[in-house]
This record gives sequence, C-alpha cells and structure tokens, in this order.
Amino acid sequence: MSNTYKSAGVDKEEGYKTVDKIKKAVGETHNSNVLNHLGSFGAFYEIGGYKNPVLVSGTDGVGTKLKVALDSKKYDSIGVDCFAMCANDILCHGAKPLFFLDYLACGKLDSEIAAEIVLGMVEACKDNNCALIGGETAEMPGMYQPGDYDVAGFCVGIVEKDQIIDGSKIKAGDKIIALPSSGFHSNGFSLVRKVFPNFNEEFEGKPLYETLLVPTRLYYKDIHKILEEVAVSGIAHITGGGLYENIPRIIGDGLCASIDASKIQIPTVMLELEKRGGVAREEMFGTFNMGVGMIVVVDAQHAEKVLHLLDDAYEIGEITEGSEKINLKITN
Repeated sequence: MSNTYKSAGVDKEEGYKTVDKIKKAVGETHNSNVLNHLGSFGAFYEIGGYKNPVLVSGTDGVGTKLKVALDSKKYDSIGVDCFAMCANDILCHGAKPLFFLDYLACGKLDSEIAAEIVLGMVEACKDNNCALIGGETAEMPGMYQPGDYDVAGFCVGIVEKDQIIDGSKIKAGDKIIALPSSGFHSNGFSLVRKVFPNFNEEFEGKPLYETLLVPTRLYYKDIHKILEEVAVSGIAHITGGGLYENIPRIIGDGLCASIDASKIQIPTVMLELEKRGGVAREEMFGTFNMGVGMIVVVDAQHAEKVLHLLDDAYEIGEITEGSEKINLKITN
C-alpha cells in the first residue's frame, strides 16, 4: 500500500467540505470593494472615498479560552472572540474595519467544528460592516493532537490621517468613561481555568461554561456613535494586563489617569473567581478587564453627551497631572 497525504493524517476532502459550508455565508460579508472571492491566492480590497487614508491593522487570537470552548463543545462564540480582539484594537485609533482574515490550525480537521468557528467570525464581521475576505486552514498532525484547534485573525481598518486618535490630545481635566465588557472577553483564561476546573458546574442557574464563553463585546457601533458626535481624545481597549497595562499606553508624559475602582461595576463571575481563588484585588485588576471592556477619554464638557449616547457607559475617573500614568484607587 502506497503512502498518501491522508495516510499521513491530512484529509483534504474535509478541508473542501469546510469551504463548502462557509462559502455562502462568507460571501454575505462582501461589498463592492471586494474584488475577488474565496479560493483565490490573495484577497483584493479596493479603497475609495478617502482624501488621505491611513490603514490601521491588528492581529490577535483567543488564548486558552479556546480550551473552554473545545471541552464544552461550543464553538460559535470563539469566532466572534477572534474577530473582536482584532477589531476592537484598531477602533482605539478611530479606524473603521475594512476586512478580516483568519487562521485556523488543528491536528485533525472536523469540517463541522471549523465551519462553526468561521461562521462566528462571519456574524461578527456583519455586525461591524467588515468583509471576511480570506483565511487559512492548516491541518497539522503531530503538531496538534486530534481535537486540538488554534485560531487567530488579522483585521485591517481605515481612518483619515487628520482623524487618527493616538492619545496625544489628552489633557488634565479630561474625563475617563467606561464601556462595560461582556465578561472575561478573551484574556486571563489560564487563571480562569485554574480556579474553575469544572466548566459544567452550575453558576447562577446555568452551566458555568455558558458564562465563560459569552463572546467578547464588539464596540464598533458604540465607538463610532461617539465619534460622530464628540471629539474623543483617547480610547483604550482593556485586554490582557487589565486597566494597569492598557490605559498607560495612551497617556502622555506628565499626565495620570486617576481612576476610582469603587465606581467600576465588576461582573459577579469575576467576584466569584476572586473569592474562590484567593486572588488579590490588585492582581485581579492587573489580569482581567474587571467589567471595563473599553475606556474613552473626552473633554469634561463632552462627558455628559457621551453618557447620553450610550446607555450603559459611566464615568470612572479623570486625567490629572502626575508622573505615574495611572493611579487606580482600589478598596477591597
């Protein structure tokens, strides 16, 4: 019997099945700017309508949250997470997402699982007026065990050069407004899985994995609703490292983000993790978003308007003069 690619562990037919299952849905994310279709060697996207366009790109994955999804056999939300982690980053600079590409790697491809993951990306792209224009599925026996998957994505957006938001306009007296997260999003899951080893345990009347797998919130509509009405000085996506690591990325020298942690609305599942795992409150804020998925910094005179535009946004602090870039006042 001669060797074949299939005998080495790679089933090309399963890959073809995956494409068949996602092709129509992926096509629904396309607009007139997409110049080719799924299956080409490269993806083409035409840019028009901008005077001095700047492309803004971001790439990310979902970390070990994927392990929760695989063990719970719930795959659709992971695609949303992958897209959101990339798209939310480029929103911080005022960009609108144009197109997205994904990378899916596994030990043995199951077209049903792969399609569910990609279809989650499709729904997220639709919600953000973004085209899913390409991707790669890699079946790599020996590198991954059967049943193992990894997923990553790459998002490109666009913004006029004179409208780029980079934090340079932030000044003392500006207000810091929080946009709530939908939970852990896609960060800190190595600690989550250590404290919560049983994803099937009951939490607040349902299996814990349902709470853990709530997808990362998509902020495109919220951020651009604000940008249409208000001059925003800075935006930070609160991902790994929490408020401590992400807010200083937009704060200039001589300024400090003074935040009152007691104002932050912490999700109950995070409070349960803190209690059960014996995790210090400062460690919690340095690992998780703690209920704050994004923050926007605006002039004090615009703060009330932002709060009016977004029903669930709320103020958590202000910019002061100082050298430490962030002062998070924590009380247990």
